Amino acid sequence: MAKASPVPHFELAGHHIAPGTSETIDIPVSRLSTHTEISMRVRVVHGRYPGPVIFVSGSVHGDEIIGVEVARRLLKEVSPKRLAGTLLCIPIVNAYGFVAHQRYLPDRRDLNRCFPGSANGSLAAQLAHRFTQEVIARCSIGIDIHSAGLHRENLPQVRISDNRPVAAELAQIFGTPAIIVSKLREGSLRQTAADHNCDVLLMEAGEALRFDELSIRVGVQGILRVMVHLGMGVKLPRKAGAKSIQSRRTVWLRAPEGGIFRATKGSGAFVEKDEPVGYLADPFGDMDIPVVSPIAGVIIGRSNLPVVNQGDALVHVAEVAIPGTASDRLSDIEEAAFADGLFDEDEIV
Repeated sequence: MAKASPVPHFELAGHHIAPGTSETIDIPVSRLSTHTEISMRVRVVHGRYPGPVIFVSGSVHGDEIIGVEVARRLLKEVSPKRLAGTLLCIPIVNAYGFVAHQRYLPDRRDLNRCFPGSANGSLAAQLAHRFTQEVIARCSIGIDIHSAGLHRENLPQVRISDNRPVAAELAQIFGTPAIIVSKLREGSLRQTAADHNCDVLLMEAGEALRFDELSIRVGVQGILRVMVHLGMGVKLPRKAGAKSIQSRRTVWLRAPEGGIFRATKGSGAFVEKDEPVGYLADPFGDMDIPVVSPIAGVIIGRSNLPVVNQGDALVHVAEVAIPGTASDRLSDIEEAAFADGLFDEDEIV
């Protein structure tokens, strides 16, 4: 007689998933005005062996679609029969915004400012409440994937809060080009996770409504590295090409006047203190104002829209303590991402 598995069934929203299996669970959220039911779909991969429970989430903002592709590729690399622990994968948290190609919910609320939510509150509050109770409360680790807003792009980066040593360790293992230590925001998923003693890595990468191959690859590989470190029985991807840069201070460079902005440095480029990152001109070319960085650092985000108004955010710079090796490390990480052999003919090109 076969030995009974020491791992119990995993319970989620009234469903019981057996060890060594996976199942997609629809968690009801609400109904549209047409009375069509909207749910939050969760793929539960429940391992045959004991281990941690982690979640991977995307599209908390409906137009941030890179997390959806990261989740799709990740699930191809995780076998429940080899897995130690449980993976909860939620590619689309905000289905309303995702379908409408919009950042927010129909009530115009930002879901990532509505946690932990309320069972009887606004639509956003109810969705946040369901996610908190069904996902965050069950997990010790979470990876939440975001992108820049419309007309902006972000270098792949992980954001963590201070005084979370587990998150700090996992962020280095993840292997994004940059790690940003930033304060928790009230009402955010990350704040609520901290209240539940769940360490969250918030990955920012790419831009809204677009796929970016580097960001997708860095995301999949990073999650797998974290799972390997946690002993979850997945295949070890290629090691990160270099140690991530780390920053505790970032600065947005803003347009001093309205005009046409011409960037001279892209995401991932190193910039010296007082070095121009681009020039602001009027349509006739009578003026040409340099936009300079007040700090030495790496460009972790920028606007893709050349037509700007006074005060518009143009370039996001992260200060680095050891600038001399930053450019080489970023190049090594990008090279390692594209050298990985995990991806097949299903790649996005």
